[in-house]
Parts: sequence; C-alpha cells; structure tokens
Amino acid sequence: MKEIVPVEKIDTTIRVPGSKSLTQRALIAAALAKGDSVLTGPLASEDTAYTMAALRAMGIQINDDDPVCWQVQGADGHILPPDGEIYLGNNGTATRFLTSVAALGRGNFHIVGSERMAGRPIGPLMAALQGWGVDIKSDAENGCPPLTIRAHGLTGGKTILPEGKSSQYLSSLLLVAPYAAKDSELEVRGEVYSKPYVEMTLRVMNSFGAQAEATPMLNFFRIPRTGYQGREYAIEGDASGASYFWAAAAITGGRVTVANVPVPSLQGDAQLVPLLARMGCNVMRSKEGGLTVRGPKQLRAIEVDMGDMPDVAPTLAVVAAFAEGTTVISNIAHLRIKECDRLSAMVTELAKMGAEVEERRDSMLIHGRAGGGNLHGAEITTYDDHRMAMCFAVAGLKVPGVKITGEGCVAKSFPDFWDRFVLLAR
Repeated sequence: MKEIVPVEKIDTTIRVPGSKSLTQRALIAAALAKGDSVLTGPLASEDTAYTMAALRAMGIQINDDDPVCWQVQGADGHILPPDGEIYLGNNGTATRFLTSVAALGRGNFHIVGSERMAGRPIGPLMAALQGWGVDIKSDAENGCPPLTIRAHGLTGGKTILPEGKSSQYLSSLLLVAPYAAKDSELEVRGEVYSKPYVEMTLRVMNSFGAQAEATPMLNFFRIPRTGYQGREYAIEGDASGASYFWAAAAITGGRVTVANVPVPSLQGDAQLVPLLARMGCNVMRSKEGGLTVRGPKQLRAIEVDMGDMPDVAPTLAVVAAFAEGTTVISNIAHLRIKECDRLSAMVTELAKMGAEVEERRDSMLIHGRAGGGNLHGAEITTYDDHRMAMCFAVAGLKVPGVKITGEGCVAKSFPDFWDRFVLLAR
C-alpha cells in the first residue's frame, strides 16, 4: 500500500516513458516487415514484455538489451507456430493484435490470458477473421479467450467487423491485412469508437510502407497486399502516462511540462490537454517541444464526449472532483471492458473519498466542489488496474490520507511511475 503525500506547490518539467500504444503497434509492424527495424524510445513494461515474448515464440528475433533502442529482425510475414501456448496476462491490446498475427501463420496457436482476460470479449474480431478464412474458436464458446487458431494464412478479400466498440479489433485486422493472400476490404458495422487509435494504426502502417484507403468515418478500408519494410522508428512519449502529471498541475494550481509528448501528437490521449484548458488551465507549447499545463485558481466543470479517448477518462474524472459544478463524461460504455469495469470502479472509489458521483450506462456525472472541498482520504482499491492506481495518486496530491492498494499494478504500462511521481514535490 502506498500513501500519497500532499504537496504545497508543483513546478517541474518531466519526461514520460514511450507510448504503450505506439510501441505495441510498431513491434507488430517491425516483426512482420521485410528487413530489420530499430525502435527508439520504446516502452519497456509488463504489457510490452508480453508482446515481445509472444513474437519471439512465433519466430521473431528482438534485441532489447538497450532499453532505449530495440532491434527487430523482420520475418517478412512468416509466422511460426510456438512450442506451447501464448500467455498474454491481462494485455487486451496484445491479445487482440496477436490473435490476427497468429492467423498469418501455418499451424496451431493457443492464446491464453489471465482470469480477467477470459471475460474480455473478442468475438467481433473472431468473426472478421473468419471472413478472411481463419479457423478460430473460443475454447469456452463465449467469444472470449482462451482462443485456439488452426492457422493457414489470411485469404484477404472482403470481411465485416460486426462492431467497432473496441478500436483494438479494427487495428488488429488492419495491421495484418498487408500480408493477406490478396488485397483486402474491411467494413465496420456500427459506430467506430476511439478513432484516434485507428488513425494511429494507419500512421504506423504508413511509416512502415503500407498504404490503406479509409473512408472519413473509418468504417470502410481497402488494404493492398504490400507488406512492410523495416525502418528506424521513433516512439513518442506516452500521452496516457503524461495525463497524470498534467492533471496534477490542474488540481494543485501548479505547473507541469511533459517534455517528450510532441505537438502535434499521434496519440488521441493528448487531447486531454485542451479539455483541461476548457476547465480553466493555461496550456502552452513548451520551449523543450512538449506541452505545459498550469492550473488555475479554480477549475470549472465541463460536459464532454470521451468516446475517442477512454484511457484518460478516469484522469479527467479525478480532476472533475476538484472543479466547481457538474462535469458530465459521456460515451464511455467501453470503459466497462477494460482491465476492470472502469466506469463502475471510478464511481465507487470517488464516492469513497466523499465525492458526489452518478453512474449511468455509458456516462458518469461528477458533482464537484472547488478545490475538492468535500473530499477526504480513503483506501483506494485499484482492481489490479494500472490506470486506477495512477489517477487516484493525483487526488492524493491535494487530499491527505489517500492510500493506494496494489500499487504495483502500474508495471503494466509505467513501471517507474512512483519514482517519477515523487519528482512532483521537488
């Protein structure tokens, strides 16, 4: 358990690890590419370790001895069956991405995960892969992992993704489509959530030499059979990880500059910064090239659709508890299928601290008070979810007595978070 020590003043510049989303996408593209790649500034974390271990089990050679410069020997789309099962913990991104990568192979693949992962849906992705000729089954026949794949490559042609509620399904299909037997078409039914993550995937694909045509609503794609080319690829600092430091500035009235999240950023989560500006923060591009947030004397409530940036919705919810008025965060039903049911968990833990919060099917309402005047310390349950631990750590900078249980869960995406977090008090 970690008790957070409140701070009087924050005035600091910090760097964050590489983007988890970009690291995992770049690893997939580099592994499939023809030729070698060098990934600079990647994230070394529990999730990316699972991704690398799985790729190595599929025959990909990766050298990560240098923590800031990984070398990947691309296999030109040739994926080998592993000697045993592929265990991916509660890494939803890797489970969805590597399911499609496995489908490129020839042979049997068995993908398993943690107990929580066994309850996270993957049925829409399975249906789309079946449309490309993949023999894939859910072992429990419930549309969730564990999965058994009897792989013989992707046929390509047209397939349909039955829903776009998780952008990871769509990104998974796009990443492997350049290695289908023929040019591919992909139609997405229903609303596409988290569009910035899909756009990120397309940008990574383009950087490695693959071109995909997309409609403006990102619900139809044409992907030619081009493959990828190895290259050197620089990974931005993680905007999701940076969100906690920007939020710290917001609630304390201090200043935080995150020096290695560029403007503009490939990451949709960087759009948290304009939301903080709407709440009264002063936002500017720093001389170092990153983003600076300076908190106001009093935060104000906002209403916002966060369907495109769900990972920072918990961060904004914590900030909202310190803002005067009712903040409405909507279009976040997909938070329920993350590492935990984040929508319900956020409401529960904020209420423990004395916040007045309402949970709706796809939204939450936070009735905040200026400076968090109604809040008090509490023992926060993290549900083994890294984002729960980090966002409530921010609250503890202002409210005495906030204790984070299971604080080690930050290893999933930000292993040295606590070391960097203490820098805020300096």
